[in-house]
Amino acid sequence: MYSLSHCVSCATPSYNSSPPTPKTSCSYKLHEPTIPSQKKKMIGKYRKTLMVFPILLHFLLFPQPLLSQDNNNFVRQPAGQLIITPHQRSNSEPQQVHISLVGKEKMRVSWITEEKQAESVVEYGTKSGEYSAKATGEHTSYQYFFYTSGQIHNVVIGPLQPSTTYYYRCSASGPEFSFKTPPPNLPIQFVIVGDLGQTEWTASTLKHVDSSDYDVFLLPGDLSYADSQQPLWDSFGRLVEPYASKRPWMVTEGNHEIEIFPIIYPKGFEAYNARWPMPFQQSASTSNLYYSFEVAATHVIMLGSYTDFDHQSDQYTWLQSDLANIDRAKTPWVIVLLHAPWYNTNEAHQGEGESMRQAMEELLYNARVDLVFAGHVHAYERFTRIYDNKADSCGPMYVTIGDGGNREGLALTFKNPPSPLSLYRESSFGHGRLRILNETHAHWSWHRNNDSDAVVADGVWIESLSSSKACSKIPEQQDAAHEEL
Repeated sequence: MYSLSHCVSCATPSYNSSPPTPKTSCSYKLHEPTIPSQKKKMIGKYRKTLMVFPILLHFLLFPQPLLSQDNNNFVRQPAGQLIITPHQRSNSEPQQVHISLVGKEKMRVSWITEEKQAESVVEYGTKSGEYSAKATGEHTSYQYFFYTSGQIHNVVIGPLQPSTTYYYRCSASGPEFSFKTPPPNLPIQFVIVGDLGQTEWTASTLKHVDSSDYDVFLLPGDLSYADSQQPLWDSFGRLVEPYASKRPWMVTEGNHEIEIFPIIYPKGFEAYNARWPMPFQQSASTSNLYYSFEVAATHVIMLGSYTDFDHQSDQYTWLQSDLANIDRAKTPWVIVLLHAPWYNTNEAHQGEGESMRQAMEELLYNARVDLVFAGHVHAYERFTRIYDNKADSCGPMYVTIGDGGNREGLALTFKNPPSPLSLYRESSFGHGRLRILNETHAHWSWHRNNDSDAVVADGVWIESLSSSKACSKIPEQQDAAHEEL
């Protein structure tokens, strides 16, 4: 099932020094992942916690068994027990606090209160308990069948200083939180986790993420796995609050965020858009389902796999413009996140990203995008640089990282024989880290959940395409760089 990882150096990178230059091959030692058995009491606890009637209505119309089976007889292995995180604060106190980047000097603080009269205000400062600044925002709520959300508050604070710890309080009540702003320049470290969910494996993944510092959390879709069961959105918000309140979380939608109900909720994404607003306006996007932002010489594009993406779509037009406006002299790194992978050698979800690949891949290739991260497939897989199903030294490196801890279990079966385009693949829960050191080099590592420890199972040094003389040529001159396998 597993293949070996090849990289520039086996040694753990020292981020205060230059990346290694010798091109020596190596591989990391692999261990069989430990997968917990399905808990017998999961469904009982699940039903007691949630609102009964909306759930029954949802399952009658859209049955979704915990063990899902695809048309090709692929069956996912069960994940860990579902975690329900209860509300243990007063109705006036903030809960589900999380932050996200808004421009280069501001941060959006989002939270929920049960009390409708709670103020949409954030007090903040650089010393604990001393709030020298204050900002006021707005609030909203939504209804989904018989469920009505709490008051959802959103406040943008700033301007903020880079690489600085701020302490803050929401709605003038409840606990004090703190966050650290990203650095103004390289190096910077991103944590990337897809298909997170809220199971025992989710808790393990988040604990491992938190064991080492980072600057920005990126999530390419499938957050709560609520699937129209709205109390699960609240539970998820409380579960991730200790992490999402202290580092910015930038997300895009997955299929589990759609939550379409014919006639009544035909457009979908009701809960996702209300609870997780992203800075789409700042990048001239007209939809919260796709946007971009820049941080520390890195341009990050979050694409929407579940909204229109053909050549006549708003998203395609927006992406074309967004890529054209990147100044690679100032922003040498460009990374893209989306949900359904364009390249995939797992039996699960075969071909589901193909139409989007055919529509948009050329745009990414011509713009010399460095990396593309996807979720959806509940496994880890790293590919070589690719364009149009061929190895291409000027194409993006593709990575599937849909192994955060979802309730559906792991995608255990890979296609054989392995594709020469796929350099490492493994069905285990875990998370990834992208450490961009300077304008030319970055290091990617994947950390497998190994019981109580996170084990570095795969790693590779990456050179930016903006620093490549061969890839600076126009695409028509790239034929010599193609290596058809």
